[in-house]
Amino acid sequence: MNFSVRHQGNVSEPRPSGSGASTDVFVVGGGPAGLAAAIAARRRGFDVTLADCSIPPIDKACGEGIMPDGLAAARSLGIDFAIPGAHPFRGIRFCGRGESVAACFPHGVALGVRRTTLHQVLLDRAAEAGVRMIWGARITGIEADAVHIDGRRAPARWIVGADGGRSLVRRWANLNAAARDTRRFAFRRHYAIAPWSEYMEIHWGEAGQLYLTPVGARELCVVLISRDQHLRLDDALPAFPAIAARLKNVPLSSAERGAISASRSLKSVCRGNVALIGDASGSVDAITGEGLCLLFQQAAALADALAAGDLAPYQAAHNRIVRRARLMGRLLLLLDRYPLVRWRTLRAMASHRHLFSGMLAMHVGELSPLESVSNGLALGWHFLTI
Repeated sequence: MNFSVRHQGNVSEPRPSGSGASTDVFVVGGGPAGLAAAIAARRRGFDVTLADCSIPPIDKACGEGIMPDGLAAARSLGIDFAIPGAHPFRGIRFCGRGESVAACFPHGVALGVRRTTLHQVLLDRAAEAGVRMIWGARITGIEADAVHIDGRRAPARWIVGADGGRSLVRRWANLNAAARDTRRFAFRRHYAIAPWSEYMEIHWGEAGQLYLTPVGARELCVVLISRDQHLRLDDALPAFPAIAARLKNVPLSSAERGAISASRSLKSVCRGNVALIGDASGSVDAITGEGLCLLFQQAAALADALAAGDLAPYQAAHNRIVRRARLMGRLLLLLDRYPLVRWRTLRAMASHRHLFSGMLAMHVGELSPLESVSNGLALGWHFLTI
């Protein structure tokens, strides 16, 4: 049986729902990308159906931070994450090999939000917008004007693939060709401890990074990302003695959960009446922290293209949206791959803190291209003269 969700406040109650009715936009995938796409399309007046094989709330191992540009992109879709339980942080701190450098965001703050809380906010907003949601559904294929769901054919004018990094929609639409495809491995859990910093911290080690994001008054999200698929948090923490000491004997508030952090660039994100969004459309490494921002911006661009009846502008907008995050991802992954480069870069930024402030401003889209180049050249000069 299929289920959609009827929302009453924060309560979700399942009820039977058919899946064969015609719809303007059929979204495959009910994670943040799918819900954002559905909300954006409804705001443009489309009849929207969304389906997923899972049952909410849907969790995923991630850093759980939403950068200021991501919050702004969400607000443009009518989504507000200023909710009880969300925890603000002022900026980013890099730590490694005895060096530490921090900077505040140029404007506003970021928010740490538990993934399940974020998903519930998006569910509520989608329900308010009038999105038809079908949960526990099995999608078995697509054709030119329909989606096959639980043995039935659901006619659709547009089909949106929001079904993650292993997207079946992407394969069915012959959009799998990738220009770049690399992977790292992430493991996350939560600790019942009050955050000790007003920053989201990235601790650099030889085997990978620890990401510490405050997600509540007494809860900290800790994520390990490395190139070793067998490395787990308990094995990695001794390499970060200061963090291990702080977390010793602290109760866990969640089990360890893993995910793949992929850097994937597709040659095309749309074909015919099929468009991809979120991780299905390619991704940047989680080191950037920009995944949510990208999908909210993509959702707005996709809705504009659907309203125009032409997906070509979405392809162009998608390329533009991901360009800065991909560049930052590549630069940061250089630090991950080459310890000497990482050490010299951290020393340069710790000695000249305005360079790190400029890098963070560039990261969240607050520097012009010319200013970004100037800051990059200055960092390069100080790197060479350390």
